[in-house]
Amino acid sequence: MEAWLLAVQTTAWYGWVLAFFAIYPIVTSLMWIVTALIFRVRWEETVGPDPKRSDADLPFVSVLVPAHNEEAVIRRSVESMLRMDYPHYEVIVVDDGSTDGTLAALEPLTADPRLRLVHKANNEGKAMALNDAIALARGEILMGLDADAEPDARMLRYIVPHFDSPRVAAVTGNPRVRNTGSFLARLQAVEFSSIVSLLRRAQRVWGRIVTVSGVVAALRRSAVLDVGGYSPDMPTEDIELTWRLQKRHYDVRYEPRALCWMTVPLSYRGLWRQRLRWARGLIQVLRKHADVLVTWRSRRLWPVFVESSLSILWSVCFVLLATLWTLSWAVGLPPVGASPIPNLWGMAIATLCMLQLTVGVWIDRRYDPGITRFLPYAVWYPLIYWAFLAVTTVVALPTLFRRPATQAVRWSTARVGRGS
Repeated sequence: MEAWLLAVQTTAWYGWVLAFFAIYPIVTSLMWIVTALIFRVRWEETVGPDPKRSDADLPFVSVLVPAHNEEAVIRRSVESMLRMDYPHYEVIVVDDGSTDGTLAALEPLTADPRLRLVHKANNEGKAMALNDAIALARGEILMGLDADAEPDARMLRYIVPHFDSPRVAAVTGNPRVRNTGSFLARLQAVEFSSIVSLLRRAQRVWGRIVTVSGVVAALRRSAVLDVGGYSPDMPTEDIELTWRLQKRHYDVRYEPRALCWMTVPLSYRGLWRQRLRWARGLIQVLRKHADVLVTWRSRRLWPVFVESSLSILWSVCFVLLATLWTLSWAVGLPPVGASPIPNLWGMAIATLCMLQLTVGVWIDRRYDPGITRFLPYAVWYPLIYWAFLAVTTVVALPTLFRRPATQAVRWSTARVGRGS
């Protein structure tokens, strides 16, 4: 074993893997920080409510809420949706074959004429529920919200003006973590500011984004119908729809002022299931839309395709190297390129990671002032979260070699109170 480990760590490919493993997070952190700051300086707040525009001139919006077994959370969420500061909108809740009291929880709210309830006897999946809601919607602008989402009162006033541009097909908002009572939830709160929001700002500067967030995303109905609606056979229907819209040269935007509070998993098991689904979905989308790399008209998607692919490759390198180094230490062989004592590369990676997390929190603090109190938790992000996300990506990797699904992806929601 020792001889084999030594032989592996003296090969040329090991040196290339080690170099990529060290260089990738440094280059991407710098790239994300710089481009996110460009977005912050040049584009943030360039579109917003027009004080000269009367409420009577604002377009009608249909809020679509797919739900499956959301009895524990849905009433509070829909109540917040009905309190939004916007003159013309409806809320359509599609109960997709729930086996709990999801619809019963909404009965006290049915006196509000803006609320419409749709019951489906069978669980056909989130994408099918959204497609059914689109067919019933009265608005050209569709606001998709998850059943645990609590939008800020002025969210629609920040999102809707983007649709004055006829090229805009989708606008994703700024999801914020509501249930921050645990260590794992606070890590996710930092993640959504320093990774998710920062990366969306950066991608807008590149010209394309990987995905609108399913928890809070506004869509132009005609554009969604133009590309065929949501794909029922994709586990991450929001990512896949985003790519189809951008392949048709529609504009997809990010609006950081459109806040929406959401519930995140509090257990490692729940987070594992969520991130495994996200990883599998992204891999399937990259496989399905790999043709963008050979299509000149889709060249603006090249940066997000390449970056997403490299992030998957880095996760594979992370797991392989960690396994190799663990085996080396187990047999008493100091591994090449790894040390339990931080070295130059390790300190550079850690420093830039912390800088990225700090910049993300600094930018988003104006919208979510409480996020700054969770910044000390950022030190655990590269130590715990990187390994967790890398493993989920590697476990999801066999999806790349499987046949695409031919049946609708059904969901199964399990919540325990407001905090799960």
